[in-house]
Amino acid sequence: MSKVIALANQKGGTGKTTTTVNLGIGLVMQDKKVLLVDADAQGNLTDSLGFHEPDNLPASLATVLTKSMLEEPYEPGEGILHHAEGIDLMPGNIELSAIEVSLVNIMSRETVLRSYINTVKERYDYVLIDCMPSLGMMTINALAAADSVIIPVQAHYLPAKGMTQLLQTIARVRRQINPKLTIDGVLVTMVDNRTNFARDISFILRRDYGDKLRIFQTEIPLSIRAAETSAQGKSIYLHDPHGLVAKAYEAFTKEVRDIDEKQRKRQHQAGLSR
Repeated sequence: MSKVIALANQKGGTGKTTTTVNLGIGLVMQDKKVLLVDADAQGNLTDSLGFHEPDNLPASLATVLTKSMLEEPYEPGEGILHHAEGIDLMPGNIELSAIEVSLVNIMSRETVLRSYINTVKERYDYVLIDCMPSLGMMTINALAAADSVIIPVQAHYLPAKGMTQLLQTIARVRRQINPKLTIDGVLVTMVDNRTNFARDISFILRRDYGDKLRIFQTEIPLSIRAAETSAQGKSIYLHDPHGLVAKAYEAFTKEVRDIDEKQRKRQHQAGLSR
């Protein structure tokens, strides 16, 4: 059974795209089939996997969403690219900006992305959606399509107000569109362990939200090498396999898998008790 995870935060620069890449490839390294979906018009996920001119690709997420909205047929694998590290990618580009505008005027506008993902997800163990840094219509679509959400939060700056806003949006989507949506947890990223400030933010985050949300035990350290991976189109596991960031993403991937396995076990037991 496939699991769809949205990586969301309306603030940019929180490590969302880097986390999507390294969680996805970390899952591939555990023999899972993974599709990454670039639901951001900036195409950062597509670019960071080595497809450096996303606007020139012959097909992208915008292509299949347009066909879906117009009720035109498309091939299930249309537009999907394969990356050398074993992952599949549905690329995103600037055309998604036009899609976001178009969605406002159509029926079932919150579930267009879900309809597409439902046509491909059975081929994969995990589908990871890299969301736009906004709470616009594409992010709502991602939350409507997802089983769960991971929220990366930068340790340099505590976006408490932004977190509250995002949590309210997730709660609204759960009430009105997608009742099964859960929050897997908050991932603290870009932690500079040399400073008390980063440690203080991590402490405050756990203190203020720890009783309501899972804050992942793993924290992703700040690293220039992690930033370099995007330019090279590869994961941290290839670029710096023995570094602290690779070890952190490996531990984070294990936490995500553990959550999933516990949920599946609970569902299985609930099914047996009926």
